[in-house]
Amino acid sequence: MLVVDDVPLIRAVVRATLEQVGLTDVHEAPDGSAALAMMNQRRYGLVIADWNMLPMTGYELLREVRDDPQLRETPFIIMTTKEQAHCFIAARRAGVNACLVKPFMPAALRETVEQVWSMNPTPAAGSREAAAVLL
Repeated sequence: MLVVDDVPLIRAVVRATLEQVGLTDVHEAPDGSAALAMMNQRRYGLVIADWNMLPMTGYELLREVRDDPQLRETPFIIMTTKEQAHCFIAARRAGVNACLVKPFMPAALRETVEQVWSMNPTPAAGSREAAAVLL
């Protein structure tokens, strides 16, 4: 799993929330370009990315992932604040699997991850099977 946000505190909160539900193989990236480089080195069973980052936004990362034949099937969750939630329309058009409004409760993140993995049965089977037991 890869958490992408330019705010270290947000990455830490998302990581802690994922760990609360038993998902411990969590990697972090500070922006979309760093995440894309990581994704080209290793496959992730899920990407959770913030919408608003520099130099590459979560939306731009999503578009790069969906355009790449090697990465396009990667499950992808976009998160942003309630004030920016109008951006979710563009994210859905670009192929995002789910959207999440920050701040969120651990249960909302868990439900969103479950929803995404139930819609997308192929990626990172080992991660999915481990998570299915824990979620």
